[in-house]
Amino acid sequence: MEEILCYIIMLVVPYLICGISTAIIVTKIKSGEDIRLSGSGSAGLTNTLRTQGKTAAVLVLFGDVLKGVLSVLAVRFAFLFIADIDVRLEKSWVLYAAGIMACLGHIFPVYFKFKGGKGVLVTCAVLYAIDWRSASILLGLFIIIVAVTRYVSLGSIIAGSCYPACVLVLSIINDDPTPYLNAACGVVIAAILVLSHKKNIIRLINKNEKKLGVSERKDKKVKQSK
Repeated sequence: MEEILCYIIMLVVPYLICGISTAIIVTKIKSGEDIRLSGSGSAGLTNTLRTQGKTAAVLVLFGDVLKGVLSVLAVRFAFLFIADIDVRLEKSWVLYAAGIMACLGHIFPVYFKFKGGKGVLVTCAVLYAIDWRSASILLGLFIIIVAVTRYVSLGSIIAGSCYPACVLVLSIINDDPTPYLNAACGVVIAAILVLSHKKNIIRLINKNEKKLGVSERKDKKVKQSK
């Protein structure tokens, strides 16, 4: 009975925690606007930076990282204290499943009519809470791609796509008891991340995706000068 309760917590708690959209709340307090009606329409860090400035972006960064980490820790400690199971040693796939629910909560928040952000920052925080090694590899890949191309979306898509393979390899090296379940959850997380960027993919193909460092204000000035 205790273990069943923990599985319910695994499915519900990360979704509810990550459904608290920092970008929507911060923007509403700062400017009274709905960030989903500004810029790219995404309730995430990049759009906050472009439309609301650096201070708001820092708050979103802190909030999204915090909720991502808390969602994983809540599940881990629920299993540990309620069912006396250390999922890191016995059922590590549980943490990856919690990661799936955290991503879904951020992208489809029940509190905000199921329209949130793309889940990149929250996903990164979740991955660090599960396994810092795979998260660090992907973060390094993301930074390199963004530094070279200045496309945040492209870095997110490529890094996210590499996640399942990274999880599988590290799980096998680490003698994890459930490497293939971990990787399967990784595939779902990667799919959610890539699908949330479908509009960005179209813009990348059409070569009209905004690059990092171009604010909405600057972009409007460029268009007006033309």
